Amino acid sequence: MAKYVSVGKILNFHGIKGEAKVGFTKNQEEFFCSLTQVFVKDGNDYLPLEIESIRLHKNFALVKFDSINSINELLKYKGAFLYVEESVIRESLDDDEFLIDELVGLEIFDENGKKLGFVVGVSNNGANDLLSVKTNAKKIVLIPFVKAIVPEVNINDKKIIVNNIEGLI
Repeated sequence: MAKYVSVGKILNFHGIKGEAKVGFTKNQEEFFCSLTQVFVKDGNDYLPLEIESIRLHKNFALVKFDSINSINELLKYKGAFLYVEESVIRESLDDDEFLIDELVGLEIFDENGKKLGFVVGVSNNGANDLLSVKTNAKKIVLIPFVKAIVPEVNINDKKIIVNNIEGLI
């Protein structure tokens, strides 16, 4: 069974011909504009929507779907999340890019092999991603997810190595 990942949300309509104003993840313009199909969730099912065109406008995408030609046809999707199959996203990831659900739960070790905690979440401060780590002392700390601090991520071994500079944890 295919696994789906959210890539955007229909925020509103744009114009009268069924074009959707879609919000999507910052810095993902190229990926989002390359999509030809997305899915919307209907109960437990994912229904496909073929994309006719995408254009960027301010910080949003204006998306025209093949089968939607008026505001009335689009309104039922207002507020709906747009999904793609996980395999589509995996194909576009670089070697040093990961899905959030791959990182959550991984154990954090310093460069000497000492366990420091584990990842409980990932966020973004506008400049870079941050790993939320629950330490051995049960505190949550934020670690910038940059190569200088996080030189190694090993999904198979379920661990992340960090350069534990003074004051980081």
